[in-house]
Amino acid sequence: MTRVGLYPGTFDPIHNGHTDIIGRAAKLVDKLVLGVAINAGKGPLFSLEERVAIVEEAIAPLRDRVEIVVQPFEGLTMHFAREVGASVIVRGLRAVADFEFEFQMTAMNQQLDRQIETVFFMADPRHQAIASKLVKEIAILGGEIHKFVSPAVEARLLAKVGRA
Repeated sequence: MTRVGLYPGTFDPIHNGHTDIIGRAAKLVDKLVLGVAINAGKGPLFSLEERVAIVEEAIAPLRDRVEIVVQPFEGLTMHFAREVGASVIVRGLRAVADFEFEFQMTAMNQQLDRQIETVFFMADPRHQAIASKLVKEIAILGGEIHKFVSPAVEARLLAKVGRA
């Protein structure tokens, strides 16, 4: 039986914290689906197509470990998890604020489908402060972002904000 995990996110843009979680989650499943959320409410900087392409590029070095599929989705994560055959949803935790949100989300998801478990990875201390929103803000305001994202993501983000 193939163990399928789902790591959902907006990934606007994907950063080193995300890729760390992806690499660690890849050790626990046979197939990992990276669900790129269509979340207009968050007002993403990158289009859905751009985010999918950026994620594909960023995770290329991890593909030798496990099958990784990048797929956009819209709607409830639990519906998408069922659609891709996931038995596990992967989430990362950086701080207490993340825990409170994720705790509530997990409780609701269990009400929707008790067959799908949520697994949490604590952020590596090197990546605890990284958030896509902050990386974008630093890039827009002229700061250095190379410590937070891959070189490919850095180039795309700097081009997007007019700093290329």
